[in-house]
Amino acid sequence: MLMTAEFWVAVAFVIFMAIVWKVGGFGIMTKGLDGRATRVRHELDEAKRLREEAAAVLADYKRRRTEAEREAEAIISSAREEAERAAAEGRQRLDDFIARRTKSAETKIAQAEAKAQAEVRAAAADAAVKVSETILRERMQGDAAQALVRSSLGEIRTRMRA
Repeated sequence: MLMTAEFWVAVAFVIFMAIVWKVGGFGIMTKGLDGRATRVRHELDEAKRLREEAAAVLADYKRRRTEAEREAEAIISSAREEAERAAAEGRQRLDDFIARRTKSAETKIAQAEAKAQAEVRAAAADAAVKVSETILRERMQGDAAQALVRSSLGEIRTRMRA
């Protein structure tokens, strides 16, 4: 047993550990491990803080996106209402324009009809006067006949034009 390699490796390991302990190596290793543990703890705390900040930023982003979507919906709704109102107003203006044009055309037609009727009446009155004058001249003679014809013709013209 004293001559085996494993025995001498174990003895060398125990001597090495005794030297490390005597020099204070275990304290240095403990301090190093404690420092590393403290650094890891700080890094974990920092990561936790960053994660909470990221969650807050994400929540803020979602809230802003929801608000932006609502605002976009309101803008779209308002634009649709404005477009519908403008279309209705345009249709109303077009209907009013057509009504005014139709009324104007009807008025012009009525005036033209009235003018044509007046011209026809005037032509008929002139024709009637001429025919009457011719008939009366042929049948009536003298100054009395002429005075009667003139007064009758004047009266006929006045009544026909009225």
